[in-house]
Amino acid sequence: MSRTVRILTVNTHKGFTLFNRRFILHELREAVRAVSADVVFLQEVMGEHKSWSSRHKGLWPIEPHYEFLADSIWQDFAYGRNAVYPQGHHGNALLSKFPIVSWDNHDISLNRFEQRGLLHCKLDMVDASIQLHAICVHLNLREGDRQRQLLKLCELVNSIPESEPVVVAGDFNDWRCKSQAVLLRQAGLHEVFTDIYGQPPRSFPAVLPMLRLDRIYVRSAQFHTPLVLPNKPWSHLSDHKPLMAEVEF
Repeated sequence: MSRTVRILTVNTHKGFTLFNRRFILHELREAVRAVSADVVFLQEVMGEHKSWSSRHKGLWPIEPHYEFLADSIWQDFAYGRNAVYPQGHHGNALLSKFPIVSWDNHDISLNRFEQRGLLHCKLDMVDASIQLHAICVHLNLREGDRQRQLLKLCELVNSIPESEPVVVAGDFNDWRCKSQAVLLRQAGLHEVFTDIYGQPPRSFPAVLPMLRLDRIYVRSAQFHTPLVLPNKPWSHLSDHKPLMAEVEF
């Protein structure tokens, strides 16, 4: 029995608009809900920030942002704390309508200024009698760092049995478009936009996208209708445009 899963990836920019001018987490939650994704990959999602929570009383949720975004729509969620500082921490998160049977956050940090991780979740597809591996990614800005982190990602993917489907999504910061060849050659990962349109989409900055930073990769699965979500309402909800695709396995 096959299963089709709708995937969404978005950099939440810690719940603020570009340049941190306005806190818009509530609007972001409504926009994410409207997409009706089954699995949501989040980057730069806030776990805690003491001074910002005090500054935005009445708007700042009591629970961590990933739990607030999940609400009653996504029954399971996981959070990989990457960047830790005196006021709090942020990282990657995954929201899922399917049970998360296990998860692990793999530290791929290469310097103290960019603390990064690979959040690997194993999802139980229940009636499909198979498990889906979902890996949420946020890579460094420097090309040399990214190449080293891509090899770590390949190691992780290659540790998963080939019979089990894998989705990797997130902010690769790969404006030079060098990740596709590495991940295809060394881990059998196909970038869904590249396979259909010949190149990844422009996703940054959201208001006027120029750089191709974000990706959705799959292995041991088919994919359909990859889509960059429209300007309204997303252009003011994040500095990245969200990407969506349907994955079938």
